[in-house]
Amino acid sequence: MRIVLLYPPPWKIAAPGEPRRDEDGPPADYREGDLDADFYQTPYGLFALGAQVLRAGHQVKILNLSAYPWSRVEEIVARLDADLWGMSCWTANRRGVRMLAECIKRHHPEAHVAVGGPHATPLGPELLSRYAHVDTVCLGESDVTFLELIDRLVRGRDARGIAGTVYRDGSRIITAPPRKRIQDLDVLACPQDYFDTHVMMTARGCPWACTFCGADATWGRGFRAHSIDYVLSAMKKVSRRLPVKMIQIKDDTFTTDKKRVLEICRRMREQNLNFLWSCDTRVDLLSDDLLREMRLAGCQRLSLGVESGSQTILDRIDKKMTPQEILESTELAKKYGIKVRYYMMLGNRGETRETFAETERFLERAKPHEYVFACLSIYPGTRDFRDAERAGRLHRNIFFDGDFQEYKAPFDADEDTTRALGAWFSDHRGLQIGYRETAADFERILERLGDCHAAHMDLGAAYYHEGKLDLAEQHIRRALELGYPCPGLSYNHLACIAKARGNIDQMMDSFTLAAKTDPQHWVLIQNVNAARAWFKRGGPGRGLPLDLVVRHDFQLLERTVQPTLPGPLPDDFAQWRAPGVL
Repeated sequence: MRIVLLYPPPWKIAAPGEPRRDEDGPPADYREGDLDADFYQTPYGLFALGAQVLRAGHQVKILNLSAYPWSRVEEIVARLDADLWGMSCWTANRRGVRMLAECIKRHHPEAHVAVGGPHATPLGPELLSRYAHVDTVCLGESDVTFLELIDRLVRGRDARGIAGTVYRDGSRIITAPPRKRIQDLDVLACPQDYFDTHVMMTARGCPWACTFCGADATWGRGFRAHSIDYVLSAMKKVSRRLPVKMIQIKDDTFTTDKKRVLEICRRMREQNLNFLWSCDTRVDLLSDDLLREMRLAGCQRLSLGVESGSQTILDRIDKKMTPQEILESTELAKKYGIKVRYYMMLGNRGETRETFAETERFLERAKPHEYVFACLSIYPGTRDFRDAERAGRLHRNIFFDGDFQEYKAPFDADEDTTRALGAWFSDHRGLQIGYRETAADFERILERLGDCHAAHMDLGAAYYHEGKLDLAEQHIRRALELGYPCPGLSYNHLACIAKARGNIDQMMDSFTLAAKTDPQHWVLIQNVNAARAWFKRGGPGRGLPLDLVVRHDFQLLERTVQPTLPGPLPDDFAQWRAPGVL
């Protein structure tokens, strides 16, 4: 069977030079940047489904259309011929899902259209009743459900009544019995066998139940994990496939089972799995020995769901942690040189100007390396959604009648607080940079970790920024000797050191070596392009300035290529060839 898995755009995007599409276009108050970079990443669930289907012997194309102009979307759908079209539906692209289903049926009226994802799951019956061109909604964990749907279609059998789906029976919308969760996740096909993506998941679910989170709606209550052997095998595969040796582990709460993560990290070191990585977790699931092992195994950044610095708000959202625990875990991570990023929120239940002032004061004490605020979005499937609906503050129909991107609103704040929070957020949008270590700090970190390549790299970079070029070069070269997994960033630093010394030939030699060894890092690409332009303008002879970026922080430059990001499609994208992966 020929199957297309799509990540739709949020609405009908106008091509450059085209007039804005008022009815089916962006919300009236949409501003560039409202959709953050994460929105454009293909959801991991599509890769998981794609792997399952490929292993079963079918042909699959995964297409990320999240940034495509609608005229191009229409052209792609018209040219592609497939039996089954699946779409990942999130709150932000729910309108695009409806429009794309209409487009598919217009060009391929006999094709079957299935939709799943975190927005479709809690609103399955409503979505099917409103989206006339969708045939099946797959609820929650859909790996087995989707395979059963394919099997029925291949055999020409009735696709209605499959466990874990919502379907039509004439004019009726029926929810089938639920499907049992997969207890042994290792039976699933490994996405890293088939796809080049820097994202991986080692577990599903979260034991906690924060009021704003919809993980339960997708995975059900509780925590299930792949075996350590499965995880290490996937890590080897993804490390071999990716040109940039950086991986994001996107479990809801990676360190839920601390003993498991300790063993993963120790075996990563034993097996010389050499890449840099980040993960998301909670502050109350960290310890000194765990953080040391994570750092030695390549962990560069922890993203922590902190949400608020007010105990009142933490209690109201059922976070089950204290500001003191946050402070202690932050200091432990800093002790071993792990960068700490806080995910913060404003507008949670009980938020007042006073509780938010507590959060601001808390951030001054905690000093994370980075933090980013988000206004509360009330998502279907969350406790916030259920409580707000029961209280009459919102109705689920708004997600079908409204053109907003996400339902962003303080849960129960008064008008004065809402205005104050909105004004503050307008001035503090995006990633905020906080704490930065000194060279002396990194010296102590290196002492704690021993001869660790990433710690040498950090120290060398700090020495560079303090103007101690000889010491900077010494530690950066030591990082290379120890096998630093991103040598392009090391050579970039050496090039910048050479430039600071006035040695332009050595600068270019280092850039050339970086480009040959490890060419895909965004800092390196930016600097090489700047140096080329500088030479073209006669920079050395004319004394023109050359500004170079000197960074090595955990920031991916994943090439904008399909299917991970909405890059261009090849001319022959509509052709089907074994194994059928685009």
